[in-house]
Amino acid sequence: MDQPRTALVSKFMTLERHIIEGERSHPDATGAFSGLLHGLSLAAKLVWREVTKAGLVNILGMTDHVNVSGDEVKKLDEFADETIYRAMDHTGHLCVMASEENESLLNIPDHYSHGNYVLIYDPLDGSGNIDANVTVGTIFSVFKRVTPSGKGTMEDILQPGYKQVAAGYVLFSSSMMFLYSTGHGVHGFTLDPTVGEFLLSHENIRIPKRGAIYSVNEGNFNRWDPNMRRYVEYLKSECKEEKRPYAARYIGSLAADFHRTLLYGGIYCYPGDMKNPDGKLRLMYENNPLAYIVEQAGGAASDGKRRILDIVPEKLHQRSPLFIGSSEDVKIAEEFLGGKR
Repeated sequence: MDQPRTALVSKFMTLERHIIEGERSHPDATGAFSGLLHGLSLAAKLVWREVTKAGLVNILGMTDHVNVSGDEVKKLDEFADETIYRAMDHTGHLCVMASEENESLLNIPDHYSHGNYVLIYDPLDGSGNIDANVTVGTIFSVFKRVTPSGKGTMEDILQPGYKQVAAGYVLFSSSMMFLYSTGHGVHGFTLDPTVGEFLLSHENIRIPKRGAIYSVNEGNFNRWDPNMRRYVEYLKSECKEEKRPYAARYIGSLAADFHRTLLYGGIYCYPGDMKNPDGKLRLMYENNPLAYIVEQAGGAASDGKRRILDIVPEKLHQRSPLFIGSSEDVKIAEEFLGGKR
């Protein structure tokens, strides 16, 4: 009886219950952290509702302005950004937020309580593909504030990634998934649309130590430095002992490409190049949260020279190269990039 009962319990492990049970291991917990993650799951459901009907209502295509990174803002970007902010601004759990779509900090309105946490998020990663019905996602990062009280400041935001207390992402695809970590492994939940709940589907995800898939935009090959070119040629070359060549897989949606890498192993790369020496990915909104998750799953993340989570950010929309995935694959990439191979 024990085995079927265990299977049944895991079948009905909701995201909310999982968060609450995790918080019980902290005697000084106030429930604020659970409330914060619950608010994020609600915001994700609201975004998903619009994503699934985007082609039926006037929410595809562009707005008439660009964001701080110089990208044209899509209607769904704008909707997702506003939805997450409105779902979180009144909870009393946060002192400040920052969004990839906004140049400045997102302050909590004065008439709401200011809490002890900081939320940093990319509202709709991969939205450049949304009109083609390609997987997109929301990526988020949570820190504890460093200032004592009141409104949050830039000091609360500009913390190195190793100080994150939680990170996660939501995938909007053939199903909707919510993956997160609070420093005790990585767990994934799939939305059951019949009951409207996220149910545990991927418990304690572990990335293979080495994979057989690489993910990079090879259209930039001629802009890469020689070491990066040699690394990709290495991945494509034949070697039975090292199980090469690797298979190439690239969607162009970071959340989707990372999710595949997390489950199957291998490496995702977004290097710097002649046009963008620091790459195009944002340290705070994309690289830090995904680096936190991959390390919790037994993998690694680097900018080619150093651990992503050790980088001390100097500005809100700072960029950095990203090499993320299986620990052995990231180590080999660093060796090539450092000219050691």
